[in-house]
Amino acid sequence: MATRLPPVHALSAFEAAARLGSFAVAADELCITPSALSHRIRLLEDFVGERLFLRDGRTVTLSEFGRRYLEVVRTALRTLTDFPLPHRSAPAQPRIKITVTPTFARCLLVPRLAEFSAQHPDIVVELFLSVPLYDLALSESDIEVRFGAGKYPDIVTEKLYEEPTFAVASPAYLEKIGGLKTPADLRKATLLRSALEPWQSWFEVAGLDWPEPSTGLRLDDLGLLLEAVRHGHGVGLTRKHFVQDLMAKGEIVHLFPDVQLKTPPHAYYIVYEQDVRDRPEVAVFIEWLLKTFGSL
Repeated sequence: MATRLPPVHALSAFEAAARLGSFAVAADELCITPSALSHRIRLLEDFVGERLFLRDGRTVTLSEFGRRYLEVVRTALRTLTDFPLPHRSAPAQPRIKITVTPTFARCLLVPRLAEFSAQHPDIVVELFLSVPLYDLALSESDIEVRFGAGKYPDIVTEKLYEEPTFAVASPAYLEKIGGLKTPADLRKATLLRSALEPWQSWFEVAGLDWPEPSTGLRLDDLGLLLEAVRHGHGVGLTRKHFVQDLMAKGEIVHLFPDVQLKTPPHAYYIVYEQDVRDRPEVAVFIEWLLKTFGSL
């Protein structure tokens, strides 16, 4: 019969919570949510068949069994840490391979990645790019951030975030066509097309019974779409966190502020195979993604 081992990520959560005397502080140290830490503690309690902590409101203290088990856990973790590895000249750094869409990487992930690296300097992050809606097979990456409908069978899928879609244009383009006062004025504009940001749902919110455009420049990259808008090729659909810097500089104008598609058909999702989350470095990065981008 195979020996059943306790989950290592739950042991580290237990040690941190016992050492710090707080689930919230321990969760912050491990860069996971308090609910995730509580889940790991419950997982370990199910494994040992005993209560590890006594909970009284927000206060937690070790149970008698928890105090005894903590010494065993600390000894085991210390043994693993101190065990000599003569054939390894330097400790191997934990490594995460992440596949992301280009615009998300450029506008959102890379500007915030220093925060993760500062919290976990021992973890090496490797970024790879994929084309939204086309590269739909999990690559050799550990985690993927996808932009799509969120329907990915046979793999774990967690929504990262979504935000409203709205129309934008450059000041020069607006001057060229004589301005746009109402959504109906888009009849005289060139509508930039993208499978990532289709117009049909936005038309419905705007009260326009129009079909999806079939002519005009098509760009299946959200960053390129914004570049086309900035250079005066027409009107495009976008989202706040991609365009806010360009709007602040006055290079792009938010059209019809009262018309926004609050729940667009596409959003950002984290996808991964279930077993990769057993690796601590992968689990901590997923929790960081959810914590960082879930509140956008």
